[in-house]
Amino acid sequence: MIGKEEIKSLTLSIKGKALKLGFDLIGISPIAEFPENQKYKEWLSKGYEGEMYYMARDPEKRADVRITVPSAKSVISCAVNYNTDVPYSMEFEDNKRGWISRYAWGEDYHDVIRGKLKLLLDHINEMLPEGFNHRFYVDTGPVLEKVFAKYSGLGWIGKNTCLINQDIGSWIFVGEIITDLELEYDNSAVDRCGTCTRCLDSCPTNAFPEPYVIDSNRCISYLTIELKGDISPELRDGMGNNIFGCDICQDVCPWNKKAEVKNNKEFIPRDGLINPLLSELLDLDEEEFRNKFKKSPIKRAKRKGFLRNVLIAMGNSGDKDNIPRLKRYLGEEKEPLLKRHAMWAISKISGEDFVE
Repeated sequence: MIGKEEIKSLTLSIKGKALKLGFDLIGISPIAEFPENQKYKEWLSKGYEGEMYYMARDPEKRADVRITVPSAKSVISCAVNYNTDVPYSMEFEDNKRGWISRYAWGEDYHDVIRGKLKLLLDHINEMLPEGFNHRFYVDTGPVLEKVFAKYSGLGWIGKNTCLINQDIGSWIFVGEIITDLELEYDNSAVDRCGTCTRCLDSCPTNAFPEPYVIDSNRCISYLTIELKGDISPELRDGMGNNIFGCDICQDVCPWNKKAEVKNNKEFIPRDGLINPLLSELLDLDEEEFRNKFKKSPIKRAKRKGFLRNVLIAMGNSGDKDNIPRLKRYLGEEKEPLLKRHAMWAISKISGEDFVE
């Protein structure tokens, strides 16, 4: 067991190294029974996870990371600012173009953050040659990462359920190291949402049944990324031109109005991903889709899911020039999902009755 001075020295060294590696925020929290753990179970009981079945698998493990790392004492939470100097989604009004969420313009954040965490672990190993127990995740494991980020002081969980930092807003990626190391702990972040409800009021699909609670079944990000089948006609109008993810509840957040622009090289937008032409995206074959979105988060939607989203955006555009392109998908017998959404888009533009 190490003493207080050694704990302090180790903590400072870890934090200093994290900042040198390019993390913008780092905080450390203890392992505890936080109130949010129980709220997560209540959220699951209402079916708000939709078809993200992995979230409902073994909720006890998510509620208590000691099931994964029995000796765990601390969670080191690290965050990177992915904000770039590009206008927000609602500042683009060209109906011929779609919107890809800000987080997906550059490299896949899983790979970027994972690489930095591995380097941080190498540093800790150099300091502790006797070794230590740990696991690390980047939005990939049974961890309520926003909860630990909150209790490590990185930010508070806003009414839109995003992690918000008062200095850099909510444009942040988070990863964490669960470890048996005893470290100095940071104070929990204070909720600064106040009486503001802009995020809740601006959601076009009414995905927030109440503040701090999101119903994934109605969330545009879930619909365009996680949902693999048909998107309910009831929700398609509200999706607007969003074809991968959605930034609306973050775009309207006052804490993002003066959010720091970092322009991290890994997240600089790739050519053609800011407000891309819908017509060009609809023409992508399987190989072109793989090449265009190599090492990009967009590949998660797969080509069929992505084109389904593009078809909906075309329908919402009201642009009659799109009808010939849409009709090409009426013969897609091998992809009935696309055929159904193309039929809807054509009827939306033409004003003819549509039967599901």
